[in-house]
Amino acid sequence: MHKNSQEEEFTEVIKFTPPLYKQRYQFVKDLVEKYKPKKVADLGCADCRLLWMLKFCSCIEVLAGLDICASVMKEKMHTLSPLPLDYLQPSERSLTVTLHHGSVAHKDPCMLGFDLVTCIELIEHLEESELKKFPEVVFGFMAPSIVVISTPNSEFNPLLPGVMLHRHPDHKFEWNQAQFQNWALETAKCYDYSVEFTGVGYPPTGMENVGFCTQIGVFVRKYLQTSESVQSEKPTEAVYKTVFQVVYPSLKDEKYLQNAVVSEVIFTAQNIKHHLMSKHEECGDDPETKSRFQPSVDYFSHYLGKLVVDQTMEPFVNGNEVYIPLVTIFSFPKVNRLCGTFEKLCKLIAGKVTLSSDASAVVFNTEHE
Repeated sequence: MHKNSQEEEFTEVIKFTPPLYKQRYQFVKDLVEKYKPKKVADLGCADCRLLWMLKFCSCIEVLAGLDICASVMKEKMHTLSPLPLDYLQPSERSLTVTLHHGSVAHKDPCMLGFDLVTCIELIEHLEESELKKFPEVVFGFMAPSIVVISTPNSEFNPLLPGVMLHRHPDHKFEWNQAQFQNWALETAKCYDYSVEFTGVGYPPTGMENVGFCTQIGVFVRKYLQTSESVQSEKPTEAVYKTVFQVVYPSLKDEKYLQNAVVSEVIFTAQNIKHHLMSKHEECGDDPETKSRFQPSVDYFSHYLGKLVVDQTMEPFVNGNEVYIPLVTIFSFPKVNRLCGTFEKLCKLIAGKVTLSSDASAVVFNTEHE
């Protein structure tokens, strides 16, 4: 169901800036930035646009999408895959993205434990029998801390050119403001949630009583659900089919952490070396080389001046070799943050970086420049 393109077709006269679907997604993103959920599920994720936007939110560690139409998800799921830059510069957080094929009328244990569940332009696509099961599945079984539901406001339809009955041919119904709010309040009361109403897509001036083009209900659970109550309702088998899953590279993975630490140690050591060699006027005869390293040399010279308080931290030249103590490298903020402890630094770079005989310093041979 290509609901975004259909909607754009119907709003040729009334222009929403940004487009209405982007306003809905931005509403969710703002909510994520406010509440910082770690696990977010998008029910009726369709072309995965919202999931793609949310994968950039640094607080989220688990993203899941569910849709009844597997073909639409498969067509766009590649947009959720990591980019080369994600491998070159892994994030400090972990992120797993999964897409499931299934119905929101069915319970599946893979949907337990989420902090935020979004249902953006979903409920109006449900058959009556599915709509009856929907509250129990989402609010009773999944029971996330927050649920966001958006749906068309039928009172706005006369303002949209080309809309006769419903905005989309797949819509089974479209509620006015009173109908949506009555359903939402009854659902919230039944499952111990509070609900606040808002929306996106303002009506023209003078027609404020029509309400938002898209009406939104934000449900917040009143009481924390115990692990025992969740476990007691957990079904014995899965009913959804997983069609896509990817785990992003993360510094929580030892392999990626080691690569990052080795790269940062070499980068830091090389800059210290250039600072040291400039003092010995080894680089001074080559203006091109000197200018290439000058910004780094200036920064590291200033930092080293503050840092070196005793001889054990002082880098030095011995013949054709430059020695940069590991304790000096460990004192630089990024190295320190990545490793946490000096012992972990030594462990991560062992066998990856050329060290002195006592393993206390990084060694560069100036003849091999």
